[in-house]
Amino acid sequence: MPPLFRNTKKTENKLKSSPPGPSNLRERLSKTRNALTRGLSGLFRGSETLDPSLFEDLEDLLVSADLGVGPSTKIIDHLRDVSQRQNLNSAGDLIAAIREEMTVILEPCGKSLPFDGRPYVMLIVGVNGVGKTTTIAKITHWLLQQERTVMLAAGDTYRAAAVEQLTRWGERLQVPVISQGQDADAAAVAHDALVSARARSTDVLMIDTAGRQHTQSDLMNQLIKIKRVLNKLDPEAPHEIVQVLDAGTGQNALSQLQHFHQAVQVDSLCLTKLDGTAKGGILLAIADKFALPVRFIGVGEGPDDLRPFNTAQFIDALLPDAESLQRPGAPA
Repeated sequence: MPPLFRNTKKTENKLKSSPPGPSNLRERLSKTRNALTRGLSGLFRGSETLDPSLFEDLEDLLVSADLGVGPSTKIIDHLRDVSQRQNLNSAGDLIAAIREEMTVILEPCGKSLPFDGRPYVMLIVGVNGVGKTTTIAKITHWLLQQERTVMLAAGDTYRAAAVEQLTRWGERLQVPVISQGQDADAAAVAHDALVSARARSTDVLMIDTAGRQHTQSDLMNQLIKIKRVLNKLDPEAPHEIVQVLDAGTGQNALSQLQHFHQAVQVDSLCLTKLDGTAKGGILLAIADKFALPVRFIGVGEGPDDLRPFNTAQFIDALLPDAESLQRPGAPA
């Protein structure tokens, strides 16, 4: 199996010992922030005052960062409202006003895992290639740091070697993995896993599923079956259906979420690969349209680069400093 984290051997050692300090979120979101810095600096054109006539240019800039039309329009409307009541006399005023509206848009996303029920059952879904299995390993690592007991279920019985891949992560993380091999009934795997997790009084059960496109009706129906089987064992299960989205896909992530939400009613999100794109604003587009909790964001390949989403920290990392706007070309 190819390494899922950089320096996998070193990572395994880290997973067994005390975790390293978290990487700098501001640094990891630099591609998106630098793009916003360049655009916002150009709006000032050597001045410290933003001319209201430039609001349309600012809206175009926000849309280009993949915030989407809805959030961009809300931010611009808020800026116009603020400018009517008080002049936006500085870059600091502009950033503060943008921050206010971003906070409103992202407010529904900043909710922590409730852990209602034992075991708390999380069904992990998403399209091919978004990194579900890696994400499950990283969430497991985080849960273990929170002193939670974890069990994994190898419900991706469709993809070759997927069961083996998750099993090996279970061995590395020293958590049990329930599996029945490739081509087994994924719903039966989920059933057995929940029975086992109950017997062991496990805190969290995470169930992997096959990556699928919304056009694959057989696999989408499989998700519905898994949900139904779990619900028979526990009327509250799965407690949470978590969709993994790749931030690098931009607006396509919205389409993916739309189709999965229609099929199985997605409860929360995990947005990965935010460090590799200049379009990190997609998170605001998702928040504006779906208002779902974002449990985790991924900003790198290391075991601690998947972290719980925090609204204030995300906005701080996304927006440039006012000083960098007053000195066009300066690093953010």
